[in-house]
Amino acid sequence: MKIGFEAKRAFTNGTGLGHYSRTLISSLATYYPNNSYCLFTPKITNLFNEVKSFSNIQVVEPTTFPSTIFKSAWRSSWVKHDLKKLHIELFHGLSHEIPLHIQKINIPTVVTIHDLIFERNPEQYNPIDVKIYRKKFTYACQNANKIIAISEQTKDDIIQFYKIPAAKIDICYQSCNPAFAIKVTELEKQRIKAYYSLPDQFFLYVGSIIERKNLLTICKALNELKGKLDVPLVVIGSGGKYKEIVQNYLTKNNLENTVIFLSDKFKNNEFTSAKDFPAIYQQAVCMIYPSTFEGFGIPVLEALWSNIPVITSNVSCMPETGGNAAYYVNPLNETEIATALKKVYTDDDLKQNMIKKGWDHAQLFSQQKCASSVIDVYEKLITR
Repeated sequence: MKIGFEAKRAFTNGTGLGHYSRTLISSLATYYPNNSYCLFTPKITNLFNEVKSFSNIQVVEPTTFPSTIFKSAWRSSWVKHDLKKLHIELFHGLSHEIPLHIQKINIPTVVTIHDLIFERNPEQYNPIDVKIYRKKFTYACQNANKIIAISEQTKDDIIQFYKIPAAKIDICYQSCNPAFAIKVTELEKQRIKAYYSLPDQFFLYVGSIIERKNLLTICKALNELKGKLDVPLVVIGSGGKYKEIVQNYLTKNNLENTVIFLSDKFKNNEFTSAKDFPAIYQQAVCMIYPSTFEGFGIPVLEALWSNIPVITSNVSCMPETGGNAAYYVNPLNETEIATALKKVYTDDDLKQNMIKKGWDHAQLFSQQKCASSVIDVYEKLITR
C-alpha cells in the first residue's frame, strides 16, 4: 500500500497530537516496511528528525505557487492534486481532519478522532474555536470512509454528538514513544537530575496546565500534606490563565518551592522533543494525573512503561488506560488525592504491585499491537 498522512502535527506539535502522529508513523514504518508512507506537511521541523532514518517514508511539502504561499489552503484542499500525482492508495488524517472533497478523487480515507472535549466543555474554549473545530470534526466524521477512535470513551462521544453509526468507528488504542520502556542507566539519571536540578524525590505531573487537567486540585492535596509529607511536585507542561490561578494559590499557601515548573526554565530541544522525559519519569515517586476528562491520557501510559506507579481519575477513559494497575481517585477531591499520594509513597508493597501490574497492562498498548490494529482498518478499506 502507498499511504498518505496529513502530518502537520507530526512536525509542529510537541504534545499529545504530535506524539500520536510520530509514534504511529514510526510504528507503521517499522513493523510494516513493505508499505510506502507519504507525509504531507506544510512545514518540516526538527521535531520529527527520526523520520530521516526510514527509507520507506517520503515527506511532501507544497512546492508550487500558490501552495507555497497559501499553505493552509494546500493542506486543507489543494493537497488532493499531490495525492493523485503520487498515486496515494489511502489517506489518513491523523488528527480530526481530512481534505475537503477528497471523496471526489476516489481515495479511501481514515480519520483519527482523539476526543470531543470541546463539545463536552465548550466553556473552556474560545467560542470561535469551538465553531471551527465542530465544522472540521463533523465534516471529517461524515465524509471519511472510516473513523479511528483512540478509546471507547471517544467512540461513545462521536456517536452521541455527531450521530455517526457505530459500525463506522473502530477503536485503535495508541502507543507511546518506546523510549519510555527502556531502562535509563543510573549515570544518565544522575546527569538529567543535575541538569534539571531535580529533587531527590518528587511526584510528577505531565500535561498542559489547563482547568480540565486539574493541577490546582493536586496543589490543594499538597497543601493538606504540608508538614506531614513534604515531597515536591515536578510539573512538565505550559499554561496561561489557569496556570496563573494555580501559581496564585501556591503563593497564598507558601507552596512556591513545593511545585517546580520545568517548562518555565527549559526550552532545549531535548526537553521540548521529550527526549529527556524517560529519565525524568523513571526518577519520580509516581505519576499523578487527575484529569477530569481525556480522550486517552498518554502520560498514564508513558508512566506505566516507565515502571512507576500512577494515580489517576476514576472517570472518563482513565480506567481504560490505567487498567488494573492505577490507583483511582475522585479528581475533584483533594483529600482523596492526598491520601493516594501518601499511600503510594509510604506503602512499598503497594508501590511494587502497581509497578508490576502497570508493566503487564502496558503490553496491551505496544507499538506493534497498535500499528497492527490500524493496518487492519486500512486493509479492510483497500480490499473491500
